[in-house]
Amino acid sequence: MDTRAPKAQAAEAGTREMTGAEMVIQALKDNGVEHIFGYPGGAVLPIYDELFQQDEVQHILVRHEQGAGHAAEGYARSTGKAGVMLVTSGPGATNAVTPLQDALMDSIPLVCITGQVPTTLIGSDAFQECDTVGITRPCTKHNWLVRDVNELSAVLHEAFHVAQTGRPGPVVVDVPKDVQFATGLYTPPQTAPRTSYQPQVQGDQEKVREAVALMASAKRPVIYSGGGVINAGPEASQLLRELVELTGFPITSTLMGLGSYPASGENWLGMLGMHGTYEANLCMHDCDVMLCIGARFDDRITGRLDAFSPNSRKIHIDIDPSSINKNVHVDIPIIGDCGQVLEDLVRLWRAGAKADKKALQPWWEQIEKWRARNSLAYQHNNDVIMPQYAIERLSALTKDRDTYITTEVGQHQMWAAQHFGFEQPNHWMTSGGLGTMGYGLPAALGVQVAHPDALVIDIAGDASVLMTIQEMSAAVQHRAPIKIFILNNQYMGMVRQWQQLLHGNRLSHSYTEALPDFVKLAEAYGAHGIRCEKPGDLDDAIREMIEVDKPVIFDCRVANLANCFPMIPSGKAHNEMLLPDEATDEAVANAIDAEGRSLV
Repeated sequence: MDTRAPKAQAAEAGTREMTGAEMVIQALKDNGVEHIFGYPGGAVLPIYDELFQQDEVQHILVRHEQGAGHAAEGYARSTGKAGVMLVTSGPGATNAVTPLQDALMDSIPLVCITGQVPTTLIGSDAFQECDTVGITRPCTKHNWLVRDVNELSAVLHEAFHVAQTGRPGPVVVDVPKDVQFATGLYTPPQTAPRTSYQPQVQGDQEKVREAVALMASAKRPVIYSGGGVINAGPEASQLLRELVELTGFPITSTLMGLGSYPASGENWLGMLGMHGTYEANLCMHDCDVMLCIGARFDDRITGRLDAFSPNSRKIHIDIDPSSINKNVHVDIPIIGDCGQVLEDLVRLWRAGAKADKKALQPWWEQIEKWRARNSLAYQHNNDVIMPQYAIERLSALTKDRDTYITTEVGQHQMWAAQHFGFEQPNHWMTSGGLGTMGYGLPAALGVQVAHPDALVIDIAGDASVLMTIQEMSAAVQHRAPIKIFILNNQYMGMVRQWQQLLHGNRLSHSYTEALPDFVKLAEAYGAHGIRCEKPGDLDDAIREMIEVDKPVIFDCRVANLANCFPMIPSGKAHNEMLLPDEATDEAVANAIDAEGRSLV
């Protein structure tokens, strides 16, 4: 029996007395947090007071809580570490819902700490009170309302564990104001009670052997990789590249998986899905064996489910058991971490498995015929900047730099995915599952904070960027030289494209008639503004943007009515793509069902 005083026992265990607000800051330090994105308010002032009295954790003051969340997402996606945000109660918490849902759908590790009214006022409709736990339950992996200060440190440590373990995602810790003031015992991570959340990371070895045998028998294989490979760390991307080299299989990727295999690689088919390449989508449609790694078969990838890859046997590797057979039935499910399962696949392949190179030859010949279709081609113009050309020049002029790309959502996002060419993982940050307009600018801020010496560019649309344009002020304040490269066509481009193709060209509220002067807006924020309207001036303007050591808004005036192709209309199969030279009235009519309803 330990007869020492409680304080002596606590000291030996590493625990010590402190306030709840102090516990929050100490937990951030103990979990390796260097930066936090937030906006103060009454219910978190004790925490902000503690932030003021230390200098280990740097606080980045945003201009809106949504901006804090997207900045934390960009930080997380580019580093592999958890992004952290701090917001007040009520509207502070509700403004965080969009980035929380965005992070949930894209599997981004995000720890959101919210203030709450004192425990004695919970349920009384107090000033700036809301049911944060109830509101955020559907858009987080887990959340907590901490009513006892002695439980706070353990909850915070568990929150980081849950956010970063298994399939990453967002968590919320709701801390009432009186708990922040109260004094209790802080427990360090190494002595805190272990969480019950222990996801399976090692794949079933028998299933892995079955997968290798099936892959070795394939005559028309394809590897379909997703964001799970990125989340598994750079080692997983390296193992994926090794597997492609060993097998000789073609590889494609989802929007979220770009960079896990280099765009310059010989086996690269380009992105697949709604705006994927002709060769990637037809390869998926006609394959006989599909190896899906860290992707979830979402509707933008599969198209019409009953026509998705109809003649293939499917292997699905995912750490989230709920993703297996959720949308598409697979033949060999493997639950586990993508990195660990890829390591097993590479090891077994090296141990003696071999693809039938002779059998693969006709498949590669067919792929080359599809590639020759040049589905990303567009009409060049010497007088007007084509948006695809703008992305190609941006890519070419940044190849020699450590470049990170974020995007907003819309046509510019798809053109960036198609034409930029990503060689490395964690250098592409975009909103995939939720499609959140306004994501790119604050995400770029988060990436720049994480990588202060890197070139960080938000490829934006003129409509989308205005949703969070106020974060330019945060970028200027924190001397984050992000570059906002706006493909300005004066439309909500993707909305206009669908209205043109599928709604009789009735452009209902998709034209922005009162856009700001982006150059003057940049100057108003204390940033640098650039406008370019001619293809011949583009390279010099991009070089100027790169060289300016401050935030830049680049107003790149592009062809107003350019459409983003290829395109698979929603509800159509992979072999029913609309290509640039096939988007005739007859082809568009085939994208409408018999009752005249749009399938988009």
